[in-house]
Amino acid sequence: MRVVRTCHAMEGLATRWRREGRRLGVVPTMGALHEGHLSLIRAAARTCDRVVVTVFVNPLQFGPREDFARYPRPFARDVRQARQAGADAVFAPAVTELYPSGRPRLRVRVGPVGARWEGRIRPGHFDGVATVVLLLFDVTRPSVALFGEKDYQQTLVVRDLIRDFALPLRLRILPTVREPDGLALSSRNAYLSPAERHRAAALWSALRAGRARIRAGERRGAVVAGVMR
Repeated sequence: MRVVRTCHAMEGLATRWRREGRRLGVVPTMGALHEGHLSLIRAAARTCDRVVVTVFVNPLQFGPREDFARYPRPFARDVRQARQAGADAVFAPAVTELYPSGRPRLRVRVGPVGARWEGRIRPGHFDGVATVVLLLFDVTRPSVALFGEKDYQQTLVVRDLIRDFALPLRLRILPTVREPDGLALSSRNAYLSPAERHRAAALWSALRAGRARIRAGERRGAVVAGVMR
């Protein structure tokens, strides 16, 4: 497995694979890989001839008071896990490699799909996601990109990005991977104290309670929300 640091080298490798007729899958990540990421890599390895995992902590999707500086970056472990899961290359550029001027002068504006839910409390977050994903797709030139269902709003943004820019690749969304108590795996779970980690499992319990009530025929949103609370 190769670790690639520059856009030029990654573009050259991807171009060679495509010319050889290889089906190329890409799994974009910010590193700190966990079983959710690894499930995407293994799925790509089963269906693609070559798999690229991108590891890039994107400053554009962090707000001014968010955790960019302390976001976990266990790169050596990430490389080892990516290799074991079936990756053929890890593309891990420096910030200045993707953004030579420090900040791109042009950015993607995602519009209404990024303005609600998480986007309401993180203004500009999904613009940053879309901008870096477009760059990563351009450099890695995949046939298919794999994302996790956990980041649901992100998958909607990427879906629209591929459709509206007529990008020549397919999007695959894979199910959320959870801990035994139902908490979705996330790199940021490492921030939780033991007490917070215990309480966080209430999220999955609430989702299951709401789903059960809907499947039983309840259509009043306020009732479902009450059950979940």
